[in-house]
Amino acid sequence: MMNHPENSEAYKGLTVNAGIEQPTSVSPYLVKRRHRPTLTVSDYVEGIRKGNITVLSQAVTLVESVRPEHQAIAQEVIEKCLPYAGNSVRIGISGVPGAGKSTSIDVFGLHVLQQGGKLAVLAIDPSSERSKGSILGDKTRMEKLSVHPSSFIRPSPSAGSLGGVARKTRETIILCEAAGFDKIFVETVGVGQSETAVHSMVDFFLLIQLAGTGDELQGIKRGIMEMADAIVINKADGDNVERAQLAATQFRSALHLFPPPESGWTPRVMTYSGFYNIGVAAIFDMIDEYFAFVRQNGYFRYRRNEQSKYWMYESINEQLRDSFYHNPLIAQMLEAQEERVLRAEITSFVAARQLLDTYYKELQHGTSKLHRANRD
Repeated sequence: MMNHPENSEAYKGLTVNAGIEQPTSVSPYLVKRRHRPTLTVSDYVEGIRKGNITVLSQAVTLVESVRPEHQAIAQEVIEKCLPYAGNSVRIGISGVPGAGKSTSIDVFGLHVLQQGGKLAVLAIDPSSERSKGSILGDKTRMEKLSVHPSSFIRPSPSAGSLGGVARKTRETIILCEAAGFDKIFVETVGVGQSETAVHSMVDFFLLIQLAGTGDELQGIKRGIMEMADAIVINKADGDNVERAQLAATQFRSALHLFPPPESGWTPRVMTYSGFYNIGVAAIFDMIDEYFAFVRQNGYFRYRRNEQSKYWMYESINEQLRDSFYHNPLIAQMLEAQEERVLRAEITSFVAARQLLDTYYKELQHGTSKLHRANRD
């Protein structure tokens, strides 16, 4: 027993027990977490080719990373996976918020998986301004597809940089195709700039609409309607069937006002119910008809080639932009030039020209040094 002062003769009749030994604050059941082994480029490629979802997910994380060392590995993996890519059907799916895209993709995905093969769903998700993470959480809203063994769902938060996410989504498509996914769905956040980016990486663009939104009459979102290879009107069930049919008629009339698409295909307008799985099979029969049509007339290969050229130039533009803004001298000058513009000392155009001239001189100076080093 501990020698408490209360146990002295001065406090007769009062006894203080020693108490019990205090347990450790660390749980005895805690298992020390093992660090994930670092994979080499060959490990990534081998895992992807075997269809290992864990390795594929890690590779996509590298693609989405902004760290230069991760990007270097990711580009090497993509380059080695490229010969195994290109053997899929890529379908872009868009629509107004609330049109039921996630529910529809859940049903569409199960339908195509019934025909065999593997499906990857890449969702470009809007980002939280605070956490920069995904807001919608599409994976949680595709209940059946998310647990299907032949599906892979990957939401990518846009994080305020649509161009970057679009490029990363395209690179993710290459990895998924190398992993054996022969059907790719790319879902967009709504209606806007993201549709143009997605249209540049898919073979078929499906626009989901609702009856009674006014789009069919007002002609808003004309640009996206011109991109659509088919318009499907959701929630054509119960009392809404007649309204959906009327909306379909109005959309067909609106499409006649647009110039014919390059593919020679006449965009179709159909109705369906994603929730009740009504009319889904007819939509995919139509999509199969489209692919047979464009493969026969050569447009399928032409569009793929045009997309490859488009992304080559997009990559050049993005890398030039990054090189400019990450140049140490430019980073120092930017704030000073901005202040001069705000004080009306120089115009915006002169400030931009001075910055670019400085950047070009830096490049020339670096090139000259490299030549001299090589001669020495």
